[in-house]
Amino acid sequence: MGRYILAKLGQSLFVVWAAYSLTFVLLYVLPYDTVDLMFDPSEAELVSDADKDAARAHYGLDQPVVVQYATRLFGALHGDFGHSVRTGENVWSMIFAVLPQTAILAGAALLLAVIVAFAIALSAAYTRSSWLSQAIASLPAAGVSVPVFLVGLAILQVFSFQLRWFPPIGNDGFASLVLPAVTLAIPVSAPIAQLLLKNIELGLNAPYVTVSVAKGASRLWVLVRDVLKNASLPALTIAGLTLGNLLAGAVIVETIYSRSGLGRLTETAVRTQDVMLVQAVVVFAAVVFVVVNFVVDIVYPLLDPRLRTRVLAGAAPAAG
Repeated sequence: MGRYILAKLGQSLFVVWAAYSLTFVLLYVLPYDTVDLMFDPSEAELVSDADKDAARAHYGLDQPVVVQYATRLFGALHGDFGHSVRTGENVWSMIFAVLPQTAILAGAALLLAVIVAFAIALSAAYTRSSWLSQAIASLPAAGVSVPVFLVGLAILQVFSFQLRWFPPIGNDGFASLVLPAVTLAIPVSAPIAQLLLKNIELGLNAPYVTVSVAKGASRLWVLVRDVLKNASLPALTIAGLTLGNLLAGAVIVETIYSRSGLGRLTETAVRTQDVMLVQAVVVFAAVVFVVVNFVVDIVYPLLDPRLRTRVLAGAAPAAG
């Protein structure tokens, strides 16, 4: 088990390093001068070459790319990602200032996504009508195929502009959270529902279900008491993917609804090509992603005896 944990930890560290390095390469090979973006274009004539050279020296942009990478990586290892070239603020201060809003949105969307996914899976499995079951089971595929921005614009048009039930933009209160959370929950619920549907279908064909039915158990009792318990466990394996969908979807959703959060901050940083801030956001997202996956990889063998046996069996020869 110790080897298994160390292997997963090594993979997690590699992912974070790869995310940092790839972001550095992509940002620094773009055909633009970062220093030019620090100044207002309307005042470009007032900025001298000496001022630009001083800015390059201040941010270390006058050094060779390899030296810049090594210097920034050393600083990143100590938690120092520098300051925003757009505002001059510490990048971590900017991230943590908006993080609570994104955390609230992501938490609400994840809770709603889980409820929707379980409702779809149970409804499709419980109904006796084959065409209705197939229609319900097709909903997750539709949720995956429709782009988030189209869902957001459609919901915004209907429930905000036409029905006027919810405000169209902002972070003001619970009402402003409803539409963004629903928009983000739809694509997130789809893979959870698909996995639940598959495992419930397999569970209904298992021998223990036949025994329960023969003893007089109702279909709903079998679904909730026997099948759902076993079908829910594999859903842990897609927690990392779900988190990735939440982080990626937050960028689009917060832009559509003009919410001040991590997604909106990322969109602004990319649009203004704020190198330091973009790197910090990407690394932060990568760290959150690998931490969740690491926890899932460690917890899942503890919950599933079959996987725990395979992990221990794989570690046994190496230990010998």
